[in-house]
Amino acid sequence: MSEARDKAGHPAPAGPSAVVLLSGGLDSATSLAWAIREGFRCISLAVDYGQRHRVELAAARRVARAFQVDHREIAVDLRAIGGSALTGAGAVPKHRSAGDIAHGIPVTYVPARNTVFLALALGLAETLGASDLVIGVNALDYSGYPDCRPPFIAAFEALARLATKAGVEGTACRVHAPLLDLDKAGIVRLGASLGVDFALTHSCYDPGSDGAACGACDSCLLRAKGFREAGLVDPNRGAPAPSEDRCASS
Repeated sequence: MSEARDKAGHPAPAGPSAVVLLSGGLDSATSLAWAIREGFRCISLAVDYGQRHRVELAAARRVARAFQVDHREIAVDLRAIGGSALTGAGAVPKHRSAGDIAHGIPVTYVPARNTVFLALALGLAETLGASDLVIGVNALDYSGYPDCRPPFIAAFEALARLATKAGVEGTACRVHAPLLDLDKAGIVRLGASLGVDFALTHSCYDPGSDGAACGACDSCLLRAKGFREAGLVDPNRGAPAPSEDRCASS
């Protein structure tokens, strides 16, 4: 496994291993940077769940490469379940108000997605001898998503104690959600302080054919709001997602 490095480029502490769910967005990239700062030896995990575009998977690879962590991908096609604009042909909502975004469960909710993701991370962690999982859920901006709330995180930890060999033998799984109580501006500030290169990340639900963010979906609007309130400039605003070639040469 490649040696993780901190903001200054020095090798990170060789602490306990943690599996970090990495979607390629600014939240998960910031969570990875947090885990490295906390001394975890990180293995990042991206899930190809049949999402409507591949841009975020490429972004996850770029972020993992930038932090020099071992990166894994697992495919689980949630299109077979359906029920979401992110796995089907349904329209992604655009230009919604902050109030509308903050209330109700939107059509971009993917049924059981975080449950499936954490289950995969838990299985990988157990095979690697790790007892820590890291997920970038955020309860403030994504209050409409049931699987982004504190009770879900606590319930999954309880499940892990009952459902794994490690758990029943006394090794408790800990699910870290370092962004849970932060708003998007707080996440941007934290990521900036940890040296996250936001130019490598991707947050859009409905990017164009060139990978450029649409600028109008809920995720784009929340990202723009976060950078604006943090007083920082989003390096990806209106720009195509960086290619794998660009990342490899940077």
